[in-house]
This record gives sequence, C-alpha cells and structure tokens, in this order.
Amino acid sequence: MSLTDPIADAITKVRNAYRADHKTVAIGYSKINEAITKVLDEENYINSYELVDRDAKKNINRKQIFMNLRYTNSGNPVMKGIQRVSKPGLRVYVNANNIPSVYNNTGCAIISTSQGVMVDRDARKAHIGGEYVCKVW
Repeated sequence: MSLTDPIADAITKVRNAYRADHKTVAIGYSKINEAITKVLDEENYINSYELVDRDAKKNINRKQIFMNLRYTNSGNPVMKGIQRVSKPGLRVYVNANNIPSVYNNTGCAIISTSQGVMVDRDARKAHIGGEYVCKVW
C-alpha cells in the first residue's frame, strides 16, 4: 500500500470494490478521506459510512473508514466511475470561474477549498476555487 497518496489509495479501493460487487469497503483514515467520504454520502453515491478506531479484538490496527456501497434495485452500482485528477506530482487548481462540470452535470467534481471539501455546484454558488481532487459519475 502506498503511503505517499492516501486519497488515490482510497479512490482505488472504492473503485475496485464496486467492480467486484462488494457491499462494504474499508479505507485508511485521514481528514481528507473523511471529507471526501462525507461528500459521497451527501451526494448519495454510498449508503452510509462509519469511522472505526483501533480495536485489537476485531484485528483493526489503524483508524479506518468503513463504507456501505450503494447499488440500484437491479444490482448495478450507483457510482459508474471515480477518478483522481490532482496528484502529488501534478496539482490541479481551478478558479471559481473555471470549475469544470462532470459529464454534463450528471456527475460531480470534488473540490478542496479554503472552506472545506465540497462539490462543484456548491463551490460555484460560494464563488470559491481550490484543488480539483477527483471527479465522480
């Protein structure tokens, strides 16, 4: 597991869990991962999430986030895709006037701003830009 980019690790775990039709997935805890998970929950891409501290009885050595993934009634995943945009080697920042729309506003762009992590339409409404973390559709 890579320790240089915990956001990309979390995104990859969620993407792979959806592709394998898992019901839950555990990702490593960080404040940015918690904020992204909260946004995914608010946008109804996941059912719920739970923060779990260290627990020797359950063999959990580090604080983790457990997500319950959401599927349609026919069994198809609600989240079609998730992709990391800004990377440690190449940060991508967007101005308030240049915030991109994802798949003609059917998806959402997750932006890390000075007022917290939010989706693209909230950043446009607040007229603030920031780091373009990832896009979800």
